[in-house]
Amino acid sequence: MTPLINIDVPNVETALAFYTQAFGLTIRRRFGGQGVELAGWPVAVFLLEKPAGSVAAGDSRRTYERHWTPVHLDVVVDDIDAALSRATGAGARIEHPVRTAVWGKLAVLVDPFGHGLCLIEFLNRGYDEVADA
Repeated sequence: MTPLINIDVPNVETALAFYTQAFGLTIRRRFGGQGVELAGWPVAVFLLEKPAGSVAAGDSRRTYERHWTPVHLDVVVDDIDAALSRATGAGARIEHPVRTAVWGKLAVLVDPFGHGLCLIEFLNRGYDEVADA
């Protein structure tokens, strides 16, 4: 099995500008004006144009103000300060500045479409520093 990342956005071109600038992703292929597949991470990233107000899940409708979901992106980086500068320069907003723990550094961001994401720079042995086994 292979996971994919699908990110609903209100405008593919705006999202394309953000994700390519913030994370250095590149276009693998386009799907008309409805979507684009990005390359550059170990898994494929798809930006899917879904207008605000369109049916999402169940009876809910898509909105793009800041929202919470239990599933979000964690992006592991080599240099969190450089990655944070690049992401905010592309339009991300910082929700929690860089915090340091024994396992690494973490910054919590929101993309221009309301999706939460974290930047992580592992230190020492990463999560093995706090793992039980």
